[in-house]
Parts: sequence; C-alpha cells; structure tokens
Amino acid sequence: MNGAAVPSGRSGLRVVPAELRQSWPRPSTPRPIVIIGAGGIVNDAHLPAYRKAGFDVAGIFDIDRTRANALAARWDLRVFGSLDEAAAAEGVVFDLATPPGAHHGVLSRLPRSATVLIQKPMGRDLDEASAILALARARDLTAAVNFQLRFSPMMLATADALRRGLLGRLVDVEVHLNLLTPWHLFPFLKGAERVEIAVHSIHYLDLVRAFLGNPAGVHARTMGHPATDLAQTRTSAILDFGGDVRCTLSINHNHGFDRRFQDASIRLEGDAGAAMVKLGLLLNYPEGEPDGLWITTGDEWTEVPLSGGWFPDAFIGTMSNLQRFAAGEDDELRTSVEDAWHTMALVEACFRSNAAPATPVPASP
Repeated sequence: MNGAAVPSGRSGLRVVPAELRQSWPRPSTPRPIVIIGAGGIVNDAHLPAYRKAGFDVAGIFDIDRTRANALAARWDLRVFGSLDEAAAAEGVVFDLATPPGAHHGVLSRLPRSATVLIQKPMGRDLDEASAILALARARDLTAAVNFQLRFSPMMLATADALRRGLLGRLVDVEVHLNLLTPWHLFPFLKGAERVEIAVHSIHYLDLVRAFLGNPAGVHARTMGHPATDLAQTRTSAILDFGGDVRCTLSINHNHGFDRRFQDASIRLEGDAGAAMVKLGLLLNYPEGEPDGLWITTGDEWTEVPLSGGWFPDAFIGTMSNLQRFAAGEDDELRTSVEDAWHTMALVEACFRSNAAPATPVPASP
C-alpha cells in the first residue's frame, strides 16, 4: 500500500502518504553546538542526529571528565576543561543534556542572550520550571526544551495529515504502552520521588498538548511495581478537554513477558479518519524496532513510509527549529520555555491528582 493515495473521506482531499511532511527545514547557516553533559542520550541521540544533519559540534563538557573524554574520543570531539570555558564559546548554540536538577545552575552561567536547547524535563517540578522560565526571561535567553517527539518523522507526518484535513476534527487520543523498559540504563532515577510521568509520559503529555492544546484538568494515578525499586513505573491518566474529546494514557513499563503482547502505540481518531502510530524505539529499547504510521479514512489502513525514526531524527528537528528561530527563519519556537512550562504544569497536575483521594464508592445500604 506504500505510495497509494489516501482517500480523505468527507474532506474530499487526496494525499500521497510519502508527501506528508516528515522533517523540519534545516537552518540555512547552522551555528556550531556546544554540548553540556555527556550521558547516554548524547551518544545515542544528540550526536548521531547532529552528524546526520551535518551540524558542527564545537565541543563537549561534563563534570565527569572521564566520561567526557570517552565520549569525545568516540566522536572525535574537543573536551572543554570547565563549564566557564564551554560557556565562553562564541557564536554557538548551547545544548544542555544535563539532569533536570542541574538545568538552572548551568543556565545561570551561560552568557546573556544565549541560544540554548534544554533537555527535558524543564526541572524536577513546576517550581523549578518557573524558576527556569524567570531566568530565561531575565537573561534574554532564546531557549527551548527538547520535547523532540513532536519532531519525529511519524508525528510530523501525523500533524501534517491533521493539517490537511485527512482526520477531520480530533476527538479521541489514546497512548498505550505495555512493555519492559530497561530502567537500569537510567541510574540517576534511583531515589527520585518523581519518575514515570516526570521523565517518560511527559513526552506524551507534551505531544497531546501539541495536538489538542491545554486540558482543563486531569485524573491520574502513577505507581511502582514489585519488580523495581523506582518510585513509579506505571501510569493511568485521563485528560479533560471537555465536550466530546477523550484522551487517555495507559502506561506499563513492567510487562516482562515475551514480545507477543508488548505494545507501544498512539491512536488518534478524528471525525473523518484515524492514525495509528507505532513507537518502535520503545520496543526492545535502546535497539528498538522501526517506527510505524498508518492512516485510514474508513476504507482501509494505508501505511505511510517513514524517512527516519524518533532516534535520532527528532533531535535534528528540535535543534533546527531553535536555530532557525534564532536566525529569523522560523516564526515560532515550537517548544520554547514559555510553551514547555505548560507541559510542566500538566505534569504537576498529574502528580497532584495522584496525591488526591479517589471518589469514594458508595457502601451498600
């Protein structure tokens, strides 16, 4: 079915799936990138993305010099001797791949009016996000948060299908995960009070906001599992958009059985069509499987051939949008700190809902 025209149902449109937008335009004159932080995500996503895009990396800094040296040797990079040395680089974009609790401190040491991409989440909680937002305003930073799922080929194509009217008005969104996540790859989460929503489902909350805007409220429960000592690895949430829009998240990172019934998907239904997204990266992470996207307008499902995957291609998109916005080539900074604060507010609402009691079930008379 690849390459076949997708009938648009009541919209009357016809679109070749391969023509759906799957990448963000590159900056015409890319600026070099200084990376602060040398964790696994830099090796697995940031550096592969920048090399694929042809972006120059001016150097890297990490407080763990041994880790920085190892990563630099692998990718043939310069290692800065201190944060101040890295911050003194001129004409660059700063890429903060730091733990959320370190963001504010690093940002405060960057030059005024710097251009910076901040690893998600935007702090450990809403108070830290608010402090980061205030700092960015006070220091006139051009700052975005790396909510990169929006920029993955599958989600850009889905957004384009919506823009073209293939799905009609979006009325139902469901995120479903039932898989085994290798949490040992993220040792910094041990002992953290907020885990699953704060570092994982935040992707989906941000994505839902991109499609539906800000919900009025949320009902959420997040919890751990007997197989792990992490605070939370499972989440259920209902987002309230009012009217006839339904949005749910059902997240289980502890399905440690075989692959047969594992799942990582997002279903988006409109009043004229639907899209089904496979988050292949999450299945057997970090090796993953190919991502997938299928669209229907009621007759049959048509697979959209994808030009890349969440990793590393989405990371090209966030950096491209930031650089293009800073250069005046994009009118909107899609994941600006101003916008990202609302994702953090939604995360905060989830945790507040989790702490609140459920509606009691009436006892028998």
